[in-house]
Amino acid sequence: MKQLIVIVALALMFSSAAGAQAMPSCSTAGTDNAFLGIKTIRLWPGDAPMAKGSNCDDIPTLTEMVAQPGADTGSAVIIIPGGAYAILAGDIEGRQVADWFAVRGFHTFILSHRLASHGYLFPIPLLDARRAVQYVRAHAKEYHISPDRIVLAGFSAGGHLAALAATKPVAGDAGASDAVDPVAQVSSRPDFLVLGYAWLGAITTDFSHLSYCKLFKLADDQCNAFKAEYTPTLFVSKDTPPTFIFHTFTDTVVPVQQTVDFYQALVKNEVPTELHIFGKGGHGSGLGRGDAMLDQWPSLLETWVRTQGLMVVDEKAVGPRRIPGQQAGSTNQPAGGQNQPSAAAPNR
Repeated sequence: MKQLIVIVALALMFSSAAGAQAMPSCSTAGTDNAFLGIKTIRLWPGDAPMAKGSNCDDIPTLTEMVAQPGADTGSAVIIIPGGAYAILAGDIEGRQVADWFAVRGFHTFILSHRLASHGYLFPIPLLDARRAVQYVRAHAKEYHISPDRIVLAGFSAGGHLAALAATKPVAGDAGASDAVDPVAQVSSRPDFLVLGYAWLGAITTDFSHLSYCKLFKLADDQCNAFKAEYTPTLFVSKDTPPTFIFHTFTDTVVPVQQTVDFYQALVKNEVPTELHIFGKGGHGSGLGRGDAMLDQWPSLLETWVRTQGLMVVDEKAVGPRRIPGQQAGSTNQPAGGQNQPSAAAPNR
């Protein structure tokens, strides 16, 4: 119990939850928030693989937040909050980011994955992240999104997990067409990747900075084995999706060199990438938190998602656009003229 308290205290120190009361680290499927356009979904209909129980902390979920009616573009984003695999900073690195994307026409999802602080070491969080991408892609028609316009966005530890899901090859990551489970039939690779101050070097025996191995008391041999298996930079390839990254030079929790190393691997593999390193700013800043410098990064992100074609309406996915309140079946366009066809996105 004492160890868990120490872990949570450390997580709060560097996560966006600093200074706030710790919130529960999981979400409950079926919570009725329909009037807010919010719904929580279990990633597996029964027990998740390797579940230790049936409590909230044993059940990975996606919390869905719909785009503003009439403004949906056919793009989707899955957001993974940080928290050192000990908690989930679901407010500033989850809900607020989801709102930002939702008002820009994205169908948004927040992943509540299983945590090491509850006994779920790797590969379990990665199973949850991959399943989240598969779930959204498998339900693309129901959600009125394009199956090749799925963004995976992660912050801090969530960035580490998002980068792993986007880079690490695994048997069946392209989907198994003969799987009984229809969700398992589709690819688990995202089409785009967004990383905020990602903890890309999380698994290390170097304890001079934050270390997954130190937090969860992994022996050196286990830590080295985990490092070889779960360090995203080692798995960057030409198949890694287009990536947007931001970090700060003065981040004392996750050294910026971790991001630089990942960026260099992306460049080496000719992956379209945009990197922003701000001169000042601490860890866990979310959308900026009122910092005169860091408040600029969401604007840079918006420019990037626009250049990727993710804010151009994909009418094939969303159907004819309607002015809010307009009767279904009407083909009148909102002011501003005809919608343009969707820009091409990489096939995954």
